[in-house]
Amino acid sequence: MIRKRPIPTLTALAAFALLAAVSFAQDVTAADIAELKAMIEEAKTYANNSWIMTSSAIVLMMTAPGLILFYGGLVRAKNVLSVMMQSFFCMGLVSILWLVYGYSVALGDSESPYWGGLGKMFLAGVSSDTSEGLPEMTVMFFQLMFAIITPALITGAFAERFRFRALVPFILLWSTIVYFPLTNWVWGGGILAGGEWFGPHIEGLDFAGGTVVHISSGVSALVCALYLGRRRGYPGNEFAPHHLVISAIGAGLLWVGWFGFNAGSALAADSIASNAFAATHFSAAGAAVSWMVAEWITRGKPSLLGVISGVVAGLVGVTPAAGFITPVSGLIIGLVTGAVCFGAVTYLKPALKVDDSLDVFGIHGLGGMVGALLTGVFATVAVNDFFGEGAPVGGMDGNWGQVGTQALTIVITVLLAAVATLGILLLVDKTIGIRPSEEDEMTGLDLVDHGETGYHRLTAE
Repeated sequence: MIRKRPIPTLTALAAFALLAAVSFAQDVTAADIAELKAMIEEAKTYANNSWIMTSSAIVLMMTAPGLILFYGGLVRAKNVLSVMMQSFFCMGLVSILWLVYGYSVALGDSESPYWGGLGKMFLAGVSSDTSEGLPEMTVMFFQLMFAIITPALITGAFAERFRFRALVPFILLWSTIVYFPLTNWVWGGGILAGGEWFGPHIEGLDFAGGTVVHISSGVSALVCALYLGRRRGYPGNEFAPHHLVISAIGAGLLWVGWFGFNAGSALAADSIASNAFAATHFSAAGAAVSWMVAEWITRGKPSLLGVISGVVAGLVGVTPAAGFITPVSGLIIGLVTGAVCFGAVTYLKPALKVDDSLDVFGIHGLGGMVGALLTGVFATVAVNDFFGEGAPVGGMDGNWGQVGTQALTIVITVLLAAVATLGILLLVDKTIGIRPSEEDEMTGLDLVDHGETGYHRLTAE
């Protein structure tokens, strides 16, 4: 018979009861104190585990329904299902890859600075036991949510012109070649986290995915958009979002889910998580306002599309910094990121003559770069003693060299994402073919790829 472990509340109550008893005892023994400490630590483990499991759920919500609704409303009605299908497919395929070998490659036990090895394939040795602290099973599942949403973000760049049959190998190869190794480089003790390699010693700061998620997906998105070329007929008025209402709902879900994304990355219900929670919110608020003001000044009217785009930009910008900065610094990062991303979408995109359908590079790519650099500026030991023993963390602490380290981390991430994505596109295009025919593109991928339509016209009997 398996003994049921006490729930956290009962454990905490027992600990307090023991504490009260001990305080009135005349002869407190070392064993009593040790038992008390053990019970308190057990209660902390349960609390941390509950928080990270909750965070995992709301990060998954960022993809479905958050990103699915956000992207779905921004495309034309004839492609709404194809865009939604792409995100749902990422949830399925990437989950399987993560279980089979992705987690092992990303966060395995290999001593190599380039990958985690294959020792944890099929989650070998990954335990849900809480006796040693936060269970590895919980960490594994939390990290899976990041692996799911990252390639799903890329799909926004080639929306309406990427065949589903080509998406299958693209997501498989991109996750394997770009995302899994990059995760190891940044969060698995690899070459961007102080790992030994033939080159400079790099220890970048990326609390929740500025490089791993946003720069990698944003740069890959730009490569995809350039490779595929413009949608047929673009630009034109017919490319306006078909349903801003559902996009706004999606953006709201992303804002809420991002608290799990950033604060959950503390992997504990502690002061760093609390700080990340607050910094995340104020950055989103600041970017929403700065994008709105910039649009109001340049276009004469503030739009809902602009505000929700600003929200996402602010959330992207604070992601690498959230657990290292104060809420005030979070607001500053949001204000800056919102303005920069507005400029990228409004001026840089037309200048490059690129059809990044849903502005993935302008918001996630550049937003992630701005956030990564500003992390080097605003990170402070007062929030997170990252390097230990009170050593300065960022520029505001006096460690301005961290800004250069952040820049080098960005460059390496950009090179990996750009080169690998181009190679994958060439391989898939030459073997399967990526772009639909002109007739199919004009018909819409909902019917062409999936044989269904998102909206049915009602006719009178």
